This record gives sequence, structure tokens and C-alpha cells, in this order.
Amino acid sequence: MDFSSWRGAMATIVGLAIFTLLGVGIRMLMMQTIQQRRERQNRQINERLKTLMSAYRTLGGSFTGQLTVDPTHLRDLRGGAQSGPEETGAQEGKPSSDRSRRIRDAVEAALADILLLGTEEHCRLAGQAAGDLAAGRPIHTAELVISLRSFIRAALDLAPIPGDVTIPLQGPTRAQGSAGRGKGDADRADNKGAGGDMGGGGMGMEIAPGMGRKDGDPPA
Repeated sequence: MDFSSWRGAMATIVGLAIFTLLGVGIRMLMMQTIQQRRERQNRQINERLKTLMSAYRTLGGSFTGQLTVDPTHLRDLRGGAQSGPEETGAQEGKPSSDRSRRIRDAVEAALADILLLGTEEHCRLAGQAAGDLAAGRPIHTAELVISLRSFIRAALDLAPIPGDVTIPLQGPTRAQGSAGRGKGDADRADNKGAGGDMGGGGMGMEIAPGMGRKDGDPPA
């Protein structure tokens, strides 16, 4: 710094301005980089929590009824391979549970998401469940559901569930059937048919008076 002359003072002021601008620019660049990194991490955490919460609802959305996952498709394939053509046809005639198949498919998708985004404990439990499911053994998801619940509450900075709260074992959520949609389609078809019948009756009423009239008769 030199303030002994005007030229030295101007040079000092210009140098300080350039130094300040460089410092501010570097600081803004660093802040922008850190902010982008934080936003990316927040998006990853939010997406991970959203996926794990969806898996939690799928695996633990039921407290009553059948709380196990039944891998029916493997048993059907093995039974069809070991039986003859006549027995296979008889097995195909048996009514199958479409609801259990939908539950199994939803649980398989949830296990795949947990294996992708879960912690080490989640991956271990999900891998064990997936192995049992692939081997054709019914599985229970209660232990995995408890682990997911604890992780999600900790990630959301929520207090743990009090010890005096008794939570029953949880199982896979009950898949909604297509009965309501089929019923709605049937109602629409009935209404359409009723409308067609009414239309046909109206045409018949309009045509009927003119059918008995002959040529030369005065109009009614």
C-alpha cells in the first residue's frame, strides 16, 4: 500500500478492488458448488426415503388376516412339470388366487427396491426374504418392516416409538381387486342395453300406427 502520492493511492485502491472482486467470486463459486452438492444429496435422500416408505407400506400395510407371502407360481410350475398332461389340465381347472399373486408381485418389487436403496441390514433381510421366495417358501416380512420403520423415523428425526406401545405383527398390504371395475363395466353395459331396448320400443310405437293403414285411407 502506498498513499504517499495520488498515483500510488490509485494503484493501491485498484489493487484492493481487484483482490476483493477475486475473493468474492471465489467465495460465490464455492458456495454455489456446495449448494448444488447439498441439493443433489437432498434429492437422493428424499428419493431414497420415498422409495423405502413405499416399500414399508407394501410390506407392512396389513395387521390382520394372512400376513405371509405365498409364492404360488413356483409351486404351480413344479406341479405342472412333475404331473402328466391329464393332471396338468386338472390343475389348470382349479381356481387360483389372483389376490395372492398380486400381493406376491408387489412384495417382489418392494424387495427389489430395498436391495437397491436399503442399508446393510435392510439388504440382508430383503436378500433372505427374496431367497426364500425364490425357493418357493412362504415368507414373513415383520422383521424387515420393523427395521424399515426404525430407519425411516430416525432419518426424519422422529422420536422412537414408546416402549409401552404394542404393535402387532405386520404383513403385506392387501391388493385391491378388479371387482369394482368389473361391476362398473357391467352396470354401464346394462344401462346401455336398457337404453337400446327403450329406443327400440319407441321406434316400434312410432311405426305401429302406420303399419295397418292401406292405400287410399285417410290418415289417422
